Amino acid sequence: MGTQNISTTEKNGAKPNIAFIGLGNMGAPMAENLLKAGYSLSVYDLSEAATQRLQQAGASVADSPKDAASNAQVIISMLPAGKHVHSVYLGENGLLAELPKGTLVIDSSTIAAADATVVAEAASNLGIDFLDAPVSGGTGGAVAGSLTFIVGGSAHAFAKAEPILAVMGKNIFHAGDHGAGQVAKICNNMLLGILMAGTAEAINLGVKNGLDPKVLSDIMLQSSGRNWTLEVYNPYPQVMENVPSSNGYQGGFMSKLMQKDLNLAMQTAQDTKVETPMGAKATELYEAHTVENGDKDFSSIMGRHDSSVLS
Repeated sequence: MGTQNISTTEKNGAKPNIAFIGLGNMGAPMAENLLKAGYSLSVYDLSEAATQRLQQAGASVADSPKDAASNAQVIISMLPAGKHVHSVYLGENGLLAELPKGTLVIDSSTIAAADATVVAEAASNLGIDFLDAPVSGGTGGAVAGSLTFIVGGSAHAFAKAEPILAVMGKNIFHAGDHGAGQVAKICNNMLLGILMAGTAEAINLGVKNGLDPKVLSDIMLQSSGRNWTLEVYNPYPQVMENVPSSNGYQGGFMSKLMQKDLNLAMQTAQDTKVETPMGAKATELYEAHTVENGDKDFSSIMGRHDSSVLS
């Protein structure tokens, strides 16, 4: 592994080398934006198609996470679940045992706060700066470089990471210490799941009683029921242009990912003995919905009330 840390690199006026691990629907465009900004990237993913896409954009392709990190001062990961984060950093051939002191690690996966804290504490004991930095904004935000980063970790590490995160996002929040980014993310997404389920229910009640869904939506937008789903992401088909509900619920944020985040919220609530009855109900609704509609956008919960919108 390389020994030059990010602080030394920045003092020399050069951008740090970055290893990017995880090139899925979010990770690939995030990595591409770093390349466009002039960062040198070594990338790793199990998907050959994903690595070829980044290679064509100018990245070097590694054979393993360890290989990707061999000359990097910054590691960024975007992985599916906590078990993958644990494996990459703490498992057999885990990166933390190999990285030099002063390395900056930014994990943008959405995982349980407890999982993030375990990895962060192990990193801290080795002199490595670890941040949990989950994102909001979806694939569109990843492509446009307009993501919101919700960051947990030390103020020192956050200051080092902020210029890099600013290449991939427009809104960057330091939520607190290790794990705080994950807690803030799941709180937001729990509320989003509740709002989407409730908005779909309210529109359905109006439609079944003779109201036009667009007229009702406009009324609620100017009334006390106003919320984000009504403003920019209406769940009823053809009420709003350029949203998944008007495109067969394709694209956007898949229902199975909403279910994952709701489950993480429920896990955190259980671990900390916090009552979340509304969150629990939203989790129950999405769990049933994703059995047949997991790959459809989470606004497709509208189909629970009117199955014809899913056909």
